[in-house]
Amino acid sequence: MRRFFRTLLIVSLGAGPVLAQGKPAQSKAPANNLIDTLFAAKRFEQTAIAPDGQHLAWVEDLADKNGKPTGNSAIYVAATGPGGSPRRISAGNGTTAFSEGSVAWSPDSSKLAFLSDAGKAGGQQLYVAGPGGGPAKKLTDVKGFLSAPGWSPDGRTIALLFIENAERMAGPLAAETVQTGVIKEAVTEQRLALVDASGGGLRQISPADMYIYEYDWSPDGKRFAVTAAHGNGDNNWYIAQIYTLDAAGGKMVSIHKPPLQIANPAWSPDGRSVAFIGGLMSDEGSTGGDIFLVSADGGEAKNLTPGIQASPNWLTWSRDGRQIVFSEEIDGAGGLATVDVAGLKIEPLWHTDDQITVAEGPPVSLARSGDGRTAAMVLESFSHPPEVWAGPIGSLQPITSRNAGLKPAWGGAKSIHWQNDGFRLQGWLLYPLNFDPAKKYPMVVQVHGGPSSMVHSSWPGPQSFGVALSGAGYFVFMPNPRGSYGEGEAFTAANVKDFGYGDWRDIMTGVDQVLKEAPVDEHRLGLTGWSYGGYMTMWGVTRTQRFAAAVAGAGLANFQSYYGENQIDQWMIPFFGASVYDDPAVYAKSSPITFIKNVKTPTLVLVGDSDGECPTPQSYEFWHALKTLGVTTEFVVYEHEGHRFVKPEHLRDRVERVREWFDQYLK
Repeated sequence: MRRFFRTLLIVSLGAGPVLAQGKPAQSKAPANNLIDTLFAAKRFEQTAIAPDGQHLAWVEDLADKNGKPTGNSAIYVAATGPGGSPRRISAGNGTTAFSEGSVAWSPDSSKLAFLSDAGKAGGQQLYVAGPGGGPAKKLTDVKGFLSAPGWSPDGRTIALLFIENAERMAGPLAAETVQTGVIKEAVTEQRLALVDASGGGLRQISPADMYIYEYDWSPDGKRFAVTAAHGNGDNNWYIAQIYTLDAAGGKMVSIHKPPLQIANPAWSPDGRSVAFIGGLMSDEGSTGGDIFLVSADGGEAKNLTPGIQASPNWLTWSRDGRQIVFSEEIDGAGGLATVDVAGLKIEPLWHTDDQITVAEGPPVSLARSGDGRTAAMVLESFSHPPEVWAGPIGSLQPITSRNAGLKPAWGGAKSIHWQNDGFRLQGWLLYPLNFDPAKKYPMVVQVHGGPSSMVHSSWPGPQSFGVALSGAGYFVFMPNPRGSYGEGEAFTAANVKDFGYGDWRDIMTGVDQVLKEAPVDEHRLGLTGWSYGGYMTMWGVTRTQRFAAAVAGAGLANFQSYYGENQIDQWMIPFFGASVYDDPAVYAKSSPITFIKNVKTPTLVLVGDSDGECPTPQSYEFWHALKTLGVTTEFVVYEHEGHRFVKPEHLRDRVERVREWFDQYLK
């Protein structure tokens, strides 16, 4: 039973049990200003530089006249050189708001393919237009979910991923569909489809029983390299293989069955091999690992980056095929580098403390002509809101100024380093707004999700309920413990069969390091996080009494029961070594519920009622245990929210509740 409540429900235990409908927490004016800032930044979903390097396209969110997000997005094009003014590319009249994006340049840089719901609200179709604007040509009229358009090398065909008759967006972060009656595993297949770039129409070419996650055209346009798996797409990404598929359709041929997760298949320019990223990844779309190379005919994959002290998260080939250019997460920051395919020599190209980020597509877009070193990307940091940047690698210049004048409503950031168990560790410390070094402040530790992820220096948005505490007078410490990206694959895999032990020691030694470097009151510490961070919060309050309050978001209380409740159980095998039915003890030893009687910390529990990744019963089980044991607690369930919240009123309510909970116990 995945949905316990049909409305926003609050259950608390303190002076006595209270049951109430979802009335938002009361907030003060400074808190409202902070929340407004979290929502104020214009976000960019994609950048795409033309192959000839002369023009740049990007996708940005649209806001209404009051600056509030509308849920729509727009495409803009500008020259990469100085003096170019952006112009909007749209399937409409250029002034009406639609949901438009997923931009792809034709090989000759003369056309843009993109998706738009201009023809019918709620359903995107494929369009083609020139970079100078003008009428866009509609190429599809299908029912379902389209994504990831990509041109064939000769520019005659556009490939897409297509889920026919889809009821919701793809991916496990979205709110799950309620099932009643006879329950069956939800299987919707995402297939590879082709569209004639001049005449339109859509033809599905991959088998109906395979879910395609990513693809890349071969240089001759006759084949595809794809990552794919049979069955449930949300769940089976963790066991996907690399296949080749003829552009004419037919049987798919497996060329590599990896030991762990894979992403970003990319054909070599000579068509003889496929590069990809492989490693321990806990979430589809959160990529990190080593770079591998496998023959297009199959065989053993070669690791091109063994021992790299970073986590490559995207790659492409140089024009001559001698190098692979890749973006990487490294030491809490980002960068670009190359690896020589023959000699395995890694050459750093560029490093930044800012986050290189986009919501869809690759994090970096490279021009394919000229020197191949002209790039476009979105950059942001704790102190600078996101903007589109472009130019030669190493001397990028801002192209947009959409967020000019937007100032942080939180304090400054500092990168913190420490040692533990032989590991070099890093995290970010966000200072209180209007910091006074003569004072001592409370601090909240926020653990990131994943665990295969990394905290960057990035502009906080509506999801940033923990970071927002900086604007309310708190230090906020965001560690990257073992299991995170940024320090190499051995570091990422160091939490296997060890959840809650080595990673927890990393976090607590990081707290001790912060106490040495900043004026933090050690008696006013809080703990929070979402997903894996929610699990670590539930776990942390069973391990120590050092925290005066905690907020556990979408956490995991009992790995044994969780195994049978979540929609993506395949992720657990690489981390725990076996299924719960084969080795229940390894799951029990890392479950907060096993040690629940140790908890004394007042804990707020938050979750969405349609969360398929960390289902509501996990939070209910933890809250029920605290309530039974007499620990102060409150439980909030948000209506029709998945693992990632989307409703503005719920995002605001979450920020307010978290702040008020910590204010009650830490101030």
